[in-house]
Amino acid sequence: MSNTRNVRMLTRYNAWANKVIFDAVAALPVGEPEKTRVSLFPTMVHTLNHLHVVDLIWQAHLEGLKHGIPALNTMLYPELAELWAAQQKIDAWYIAWSDALTEAQSEETIAFTLIGGNRGEMRRCDVITHVVNHTSYHRGFVCDMFFQVPLKAPTTDLPVFLRTVGMPA
Repeated sequence: MSNTRNVRMLTRYNAWANKVIFDAVAALPVGEPEKTRVSLFPTMVHTLNHLHVVDLIWQAHLEGLKHGIPALNTMLYPELAELWAAQQKIDAWYIAWSDALTEAQSEETIAFTLIGGNRGEMRRCDVITHVVNHTSYHRGFVCDMFFQVPLKAPTTDLPVFLRTVGMPA
């Protein structure tokens, strides 16, 4: 599979999985998304804010811009509905960006500085792999919190996406 085809698939998968998790969180009983639990981030909403913040940081890195986000645990949107609206915008940005990406651009190496000051370089296609892996990892924390409700967690696995939606062209 070409880099661009893989990047397009991953950005669409990530948007789909985000919708699945946000829909499930929104359907919880009142107060559950904001309830403090034992986890890396204290609530489902805070965890989902972390995903959004990291998406914004990597968007800025891909665009060669400064993101201005002071910390990885920044709460930009304490309300789930506002956060979901913002997440849909960044998911749409990643999909549009991937659709415009050429194979040569996917191989370009970008330099960045992480919030902690560490510097790094990655190919654009590898940045997307990282963004999706990061989001999947932390969606797992939200799923763990579902079991603390206790309720069954939603399924956001890649094979389910491919079976449900199919491989984009």
